Amino acid sequence: MSIKLENVGIAVRDLDATIAFFTDLGLTLVGRDTVSGEWADTAVDLDGNHANIAVLQTPDGQGSIELFEYIHPDAIETEPTRPNEIGMHRVAFSVDDLDAALEVVARHGYVPLRGVATYEDVYRLTYVRGPSGIIVMLAEELGKG
Repeated sequence: MSIKLENVGIAVRDLDATIAFFTDLGLTLVGRDTVSGEWADTAVDLDGNHANIAVLQTPDGQGSIELFEYIHPDAIETEPTRPNEIGMHRVAFSVDDLDAALEVVARHGYVPLRGVATYEDVYRLTYVRGPSGIIVMLAEELGKG
């Protein structure tokens, strides 16, 4: 059996704002659609499932995220996850210039949770709480170039 990661799915409050955030970071919008119907109800176990979706891909074509903005049922607001909570909690990206990436996220009103850390002179990295409370890890490998 072979297996391949297709994408990470994230429910969001504002699809357009979240697309703008991730495309400004360098992802490419691959497509948008609206999904509903019996197949969608069955796949995600929600009666009357109806959502606007968007798929964004990393420039290397190896990773993608699928964003969902629910039309029905109503989206349920929750407290933002903490890094130590069990379950899905972040999406991580390698960047070639962490300072430039932080300038991009700042234009959208987001800042690092605590600051920028250096891990064993190998990576500079940080967590940013982005749109809809999504935790985004940005990491720059040091010594490359």
